[in-house]
Amino acid sequence: MALHFERAEYAARIAKVTAKLNAQGLDGLLMFQQESMYYLTGYDTFGFCFFQCLYLGADGKLALLTRSADLRQAQQTSIIEDIRIWTDAAGAQPAAQLKDMLESLGAKAKKLGIESHSYGLTHFNGRAVDAAMAGFCHLQDANELVNELRVVKSPAELAYVREAGRLGDLALIAGVEATHAGADEGDILARQHSAIFSGGGDYPGNEFIIGSGRDALLCRYKAGRRKLDARDQLTLEFAGVYRHYHAALMRTLIIGKPNAHHIAMDKAGREALAAVEGKLRPGFNAGDVFEAHAQVMDAHGMQKHRLNACGYSLGAKFTPSWMDAPMFYAGNPHPILPGSVFFAHMILMDSDSGNAFTLGRTYIITDGEPEPISSYPLDMIVR
Repeated sequence: MALHFERAEYAARIAKVTAKLNAQGLDGLLMFQQESMYYLTGYDTFGFCFFQCLYLGADGKLALLTRSADLRQAQQTSIIEDIRIWTDAAGAQPAAQLKDMLESLGAKAKKLGIESHSYGLTHFNGRAVDAAMAGFCHLQDANELVNELRVVKSPAELAYVREAGRLGDLALIAGVEATHAGADEGDILARQHSAIFSGGGDYPGNEFIIGSGRDALLCRYKAGRRKLDARDQLTLEFAGVYRHYHAALMRTLIIGKPNAHHIAMDKAGREALAAVEGKLRPGFNAGDVFEAHAQVMDAHGMQKHRLNACGYSLGAKFTPSWMDAPMFYAGNPHPILPGSVFFAHMILMDSDSGNAFTLGRTYIITDGEPEPISSYPLDMIVR
């Protein structure tokens, strides 16, 4: 069995969740978030694109309903022993089979929490679950019950985060070495992925972002490649990934010679990141972090070019996104706690001049200064 953590670690996590269930008067939890399943049991799959649900009773009882294709996946990657299969067939009704499973577990007329805010539960399937559970049990939204526990990482998790940070640095080094006038974006991207996979890493929760020229202003992946000009700009946003734990990095590389816009953006980004680091510690909240970023950017005249968020939590995430909550935006009261992991990104996109500049890295929150898990220098990268 390929477990990524000791069984005692999973037992401790389950105990925390069951304590919250009992405190909230819930008899059990229906989990549709793959991150929750992985966190509590080790279950590692992309099968959540189909209907599947992990049940956890307030008494600690676990049961998984999934497809036959994921039976051995659950057996070989998780601590789950009670694995039920819903039947692939014309007119399949997995929600009805979920009801049957819950009835066999004594959940009839019980009060159950449910993760309804999940990539793994489409609106179509959500309506089917509501219909199947009507008159059978009482459902209550519990979207943040496990999520809130996942924010603060254990020492074993932080070891994986640091390994992800090491892989992220290798990917940045590989990307920088492959960047020069005339280089193909595809070759740069391939070198980055190769560094991570060769180093023992995993697929990321979403595509790596790469864009040059005007596409350097984009914050999302798009299909299509180009070759770099003699004077150009290249934005890279990527993550080292180890056991699904992410350590994100973001940099804009300058090809040839930086212009006045790049130099001004670099100065603003460096100062804003330093201000953010001053708030990435206990006693502040996510809104404080964003405000530190915004004040510096605006003082440099960059308000029009900055974003309305400047980072987010990271951890073990699955497709389609490695972004986790909480996020750094105005007024977010979520406290900055030791053991949490955050990606802070200083992003400036000037559509008027066509210039971009970004600077971002991942931190572990400690009792004092934040620990950057990338050792790569923050100086402007010019190729």
